[in-house]
Amino acid sequence: MSASLLIKNVRPMGAAEADILIEHGRIARIAAGIAADGVPAEEGGGRIAIPGLVEAHTHLDKSLLGMKWYRNEVGPKLVDKIENERQAKTDLGIDPALQSRRQALQSIAFGSTHIRSHVDVDTVHGLAGIEGVMHTREELADIVDIELVAFPQSGLMIRDGTLDLMRQALERGVEVVGGLDPCGIDRDPKGHLDAIFGLAEQYGVPVDIHLHEPAELGAFSMEMIFERTRALAMQGHVTVSHAFCLGMSDDAYVGRLIDELADLSIRIVTPGPASRPAPPVARLRAAGVVVGSGNDGIRDTWGPYGNGDMLERAMFVGLRNNFRRDDEMEIALDTVTASGAIVMELSDYGLSEGCGGDVVLLGGETVAEAIVTHAPRALVVKRGRVVARDGKLEGIA
Repeated sequence: MSASLLIKNVRPMGAAEADILIEHGRIARIAAGIAADGVPAEEGGGRIAIPGLVEAHTHLDKSLLGMKWYRNEVGPKLVDKIENERQAKTDLGIDPALQSRRQALQSIAFGSTHIRSHVDVDTVHGLAGIEGVMHTREELADIVDIELVAFPQSGLMIRDGTLDLMRQALERGVEVVGGLDPCGIDRDPKGHLDAIFGLAEQYGVPVDIHLHEPAELGAFSMEMIFERTRALAMQGHVTVSHAFCLGMSDDAYVGRLIDELADLSIRIVTPGPASRPAPPVARLRAAGVVVGSGNDGIRDTWGPYGNGDMLERAMFVGLRNNFRRDDEMEIALDTVTASGAIVMELSDYGLSEGCGGDVVLLGGETVAEAIVTHAPRALVVKRGRVVARDGKLEGIA
């Protein structure tokens, strides 16, 4: 559902004051002193206006938001967390539809207007997660756009039947095919990546691969991703999430990987992790690589952290990359706005005439101040409709 709205006296991206006129869900005009008879108006009060925040990497199907506190005593290895989570979904009675709705609504109140969610597909729970998140997507379609990634969290080649389930998910309308640590989990990088890219070619969808593998092991997997991206002419349609290997100490090797990423227009998504090597955001951007961000898991069996606030996530990206200058903080904001939109291949995103009418008003004198304080969003607008005000959802039960 789209609407018309006049947002008066705001500072687009912190620039000079102007009004923003949204007509039938799209930005029609940005200028000072716009008159629009009969159009509902909101007073911006000199606040900063940005386009809707983009949550480019999360897991809506398995958040524990709103549930009883989960006591985490899971082992340290990645496979420990994967196996524990698969069992906990049954033991805790996690309802993917209910939990995805809870997380999505919280994200909307924080100003996210687009969400890419990796959703587990495995031989124990089948497509229950996909069905649950699809239900939420349909229910909340007027107030947020949700994109699904079919994600083989428990492994692809090591669990017979998962590949067929991935195919079923894509046939049901999932927009992106996901992958996970071809060496570290499946121990079959060729088989895993051939299967993932084969699905992408068959269904004409992008790829988004979790790559936690560190250092040279991760670089090896990344080079195999390069080969398939080039062979299938998938430039601009491949994302590598986490990409810890780009934080390894071999600077020359990292430089070669970055050059290939730029040449193939492969996107990187990072949550700005505190405990792992992380992709160097400024260096990647300087080479022409698009870097988006996401909250990853939020209050789940993997960890107790996260709240869905992408402005806070921009702060974490800034902290992890030692961004201190105001212009560097603007880079951090870009990871959760324009660059996240490129990751999701959004065609009408932005804060200019003709773009979709998704606008968020922030408190603060500058973008940097808005990020570090991340105060409740004064206004969140989706396609011309006010969906949240002062950090609270509006007209949504």
